[in-house]
Amino acid sequence: MRSRSTLGTVAVLTGALAATALAYAPTAGAAVAPGSATATYDCSPYNTGGATLTATHSGTTMTVTITTAVTTPIALGADTINATLKLANSTGPVRTFTGKKNPAIPSGGAVTIGPLSGTVAVGDRLNSYFAGTSLSMVVMGITISCDAVTNQSPGPFVIS
Repeated sequence: MRSRSTLGTVAVLTGALAATALAYAPTAGAAVAPGSATATYDCSPYNTGGATLTATHSGTTMTVTITTAVTTPIALGADTINATLKLANSTGPVRTFTGKKNPAIPSGGAVTIGPLSGTVAVGDRLNSYFAGTSLSMVVMGITISCDAVTNQSPGPFVIS
């Protein structure tokens, strides 16, 4: 009898430990959709045109890389653009993404920025189209302000 009781206790404890491990395991489903979106930005007097925003998400952090229609008249070295991206959140506060990360850009090349990092929450629905400057870049002490003039397509970034 004792061996059956001991085996039963071990089985119950093993099951309880497995259930506890599953309860505390990190969720694998953290995602942002769509993974990329486009929008039109007005960066007058420098340029107006399309931009592609590419997003990744892990936990409470999301990163966004932006390739803009803004071109640079001079070559820029790597990590010389200080950028801030603000995304309107239809379910809560505006989310801000910042960073000083860019590849070297040749004269006449399109400006690529990022990844810019920011904090997000599950359920956020993020779009760069709202009243105010959505993208601000400081290049060699000159501030370039860009307003999104269209909603993101195919839609806002949704955090799940």
